[in-house]
Amino acid sequence: MLAFHPIIFRIIPGSLTGKKYLAMSSVMNGLAVRAIQNIVKSVSAVAEFLGLQEHGPANEFRSGKLIATHNGVFHADEALACFLLVQLPEYQDATILRSRTAEVYDKCDIVVDVGGTYDASRRRFDHHQRSFSETLSSVQPGKPWTIKLSSAGLVYCHFGRQVIAQMLRLDLQSEADAKVVELLYDKIYENLIQEMDAIDNGVPQSDQPLRYSVSTGLSSRVKRLNPCWNDSDKSTDERFKSAMSVTGAEFSSKLAFYYEAWLPARHLVEAAVRGRFQVDASGEIIRLETGGCPWQDHLFQLEEENNLQPLIKYTLYQDDNRQWRVQAVPLARDSFASRLPLPEAWRGLNNEVLSAVSGIPDCVFTHHSGFIGGNKTYDGVMKMALLSLSLNQQSSANQNNSNKMLEPTQKVVPV
Repeated sequence: MLAFHPIIFRIIPGSLTGKKYLAMSSVMNGLAVRAIQNIVKSVSAVAEFLGLQEHGPANEFRSGKLIATHNGVFHADEALACFLLVQLPEYQDATILRSRTAEVYDKCDIVVDVGGTYDASRRRFDHHQRSFSETLSSVQPGKPWTIKLSSAGLVYCHFGRQVIAQMLRLDLQSEADAKVVELLYDKIYENLIQEMDAIDNGVPQSDQPLRYSVSTGLSSRVKRLNPCWNDSDKSTDERFKSAMSVTGAEFSSKLAFYYEAWLPARHLVEAAVRGRFQVDASGEIIRLETGGCPWQDHLFQLEEENNLQPLIKYTLYQDDNRQWRVQAVPLARDSFASRLPLPEAWRGLNNEVLSAVSGIPDCVFTHHSGFIGGNKTYDGVMKMALLSLSLNQQSSANQNNSNKMLEPTQKVVPV
């Protein structure tokens, strides 16, 4: 359990061993986290130290550097930005000062989400000014993401690699470690930071009306930590620390998962792609040696990197019950639609009924959407994949013949 001091605190990065992270209990059990006690007792004490009040200096209160952000209502982006900074040795002893006084910012070492300036050389990271339009793609040409950056995105853009390396105890000077960090850097931006950038900057998820809303995301949870309109206590400093804990736990758990589970799966998918023609001459079916691994992201990335043709249609793997699955590859990341779903006639059927309809022994099920099916044996699941490919080829051939029959006959007129 975190025991933060009322005004400032310190988070010490610990070794990321995966199992510790995945066993997180309350907030971040798995990080070596502790508070700095009795360093700064109030905002006024810090103000005295900075010379902003007439009372005497309080030099004994300062430890390390000063990080400034705004006070009042807080959001997920600046909470995460502060969490990321204190993971670094340079800022691990920093005081986090929440204020809207310009004189305070001038005397701080780094300023996030306030101040009206983005200037990395001066360590000023605000995104609210009218002139600001930076994205990860514009700051780092070659990156594909074009959502306008929030303070979390700005801090991650400039310090994210160092944060990841520090938390994982990796060496950015090592070519192998640097490659790992870069893969994780992109993955975490795409699947966490980008979402926060978009929400904080008011970028809609879709140009079309959404069929349902999601109110349990990280930004929503942080927003609910603010005082309610009818709370008698409107103070936010203590609540901001909770926001840092919540956003930090999210970042830490994502990093642990991607490092301990997602990244090792890449080697399995690489091997499956290399061996696809040993599975079937079509090259459209891969077999994973270990089931349950997160394979989809890696497959899309490897297809793109190697310009694979034809694209993979089905993935075969064994489940926890030692039965076999055939899963259709989605059209795109996070898509519920498949490149080639299992045949319509099989969908929603189970066991003997499915075996009778498909003509394949030992069938277990086919999902009603056709994205996945099961069989008791590898031979059976392989037959399901091959028959699905064959039926699709026949359907495509029939469709082409129908289109040709519908084409108007053209007469050749001699000149």
